[in-house]
Amino acid sequence: MATNGNDNCNANDSVWQFRGNGATSDAAAVTLRKLVFGMFKNCNFNNGKTILPSTTHSFKTCPEAEEAVAAAVRSGMANSYAPSPGIFNARRAVADYLNGELPTKLRPEDVYITGGCNQAIEIVLDSLAGNPAGNILLPNPGYPHYDARAIYSGVEVRKYDLLPERDFEIDLDALEAAADKNTVALVLINPNNPCGNVYTYDHLKKVAEMAKKLGIVVISDEVYDKVVYGERPFVPMGTFASIAPVITLGSISKGWVVPGWRIGWMAMNDSNRILKDAGVVESIEDCLDLTPQPSFLLQEALPEILEKTPKEYFAKKNKAMKRNVELSFERLRDIPCLFCPKKPESCSYLWLRLDTSVLANIENDLDFCTKLVSEESLVLVPGVALGAKNWVRISIGTEESELAETFDRLKSFYSRHAISKETIKSHVDTVNQIVVAVV
Repeated sequence: MATNGNDNCNANDSVWQFRGNGATSDAAAVTLRKLVFGMFKNCNFNNGKTILPSTTHSFKTCPEAEEAVAAAVRSGMANSYAPSPGIFNARRAVADYLNGELPTKLRPEDVYITGGCNQAIEIVLDSLAGNPAGNILLPNPGYPHYDARAIYSGVEVRKYDLLPERDFEIDLDALEAAADKNTVALVLINPNNPCGNVYTYDHLKKVAEMAKKLGIVVISDEVYDKVVYGERPFVPMGTFASIAPVITLGSISKGWVVPGWRIGWMAMNDSNRILKDAGVVESIEDCLDLTPQPSFLLQEALPEILEKTPKEYFAKKNKAMKRNVELSFERLRDIPCLFCPKKPESCSYLWLRLDTSVLANIENDLDFCTKLVSEESLVLVPGVALGAKNWVRISIGTEESELAETFDRLKSFYSRHAISKETIKSHVDTVNQIVVAVV
């Protein structure tokens, strides 16, 4: 009798020689995308509420950037494959953009164009993964794509803390203690996501001196360099390349509010040829030959975007961000379970400590965010996704009307889940009794 061919097909049968790659699952499990998009499954799409944050009320890019892309389309010059390192005009434009006050100027050949900052992260970590016992030092809290790619590339992750009581400076003693002979790099995020701080010249110099002492490269993630609205100026890590080699990562995603355009870069601040002589530059170039090139269209547009965007665009946007910070701090007074230890000077988030002791039936930050999205259709990032338990990250890079709605929903959620004043008083009395007993 004829069969349909499925009778003997069983994935668990030993005859089949292929299996899925478990490394991809391990790496994807710690990505921000996996967690946040997974939280959307808890949204109630029938409650009449728009999911926040939305894309329709966030800040817009500038007309100059839009026209640059349109002009690249019309030119017909960007319809072919691009060279692996990126087209020369884009590399030169990025070098000019980054040079500023750098003591040692970048050349176009020091710059490589990537598909956003995430691809730059992947290429750099893959290029440094030659030592099977190698490890990398990552900030805690930090950006989880570094963790994910390190796991995927077989590089051990070791964490160093950022200190809230010292404006989220790097704990340099702990960083040194975490390193050993197999440490290859440390990642620095400045301006910092999620904490919103901007590191001082003196602190960055100490980081460079520590990197030299440890014999490691500094990977400086500067994707938020155009989103600075505090009093402290942004200092590029490449300033200290004469002390230790620096690989600068960046993109237009945050400054120009176009994360979907996926265009970024890596720059080798290597004035002493350390990266070159160690074979890191060659490895990066080889990795670029293995990966898809970023859009030729966006590369063609990039020089116009970087060179013709008026300073007023950033000034206006950053002024609105600073106003949003002030509005957010005013509204946080009505939500006692959330506390921000420091007003951010950069980025588009608030990094908030969560106090679950004043909430009923909320176990931790993940539980808080999961129930919040279910009840209020409001998506916050739980701190555990960024390496810090019982913290949350809230996006404030939006119009004031949406920001007000965000805090209205947070207040409503808190009001439903807050424990009674009597319970709070009882909790405080119990703690005081314990303290007295211990003393």
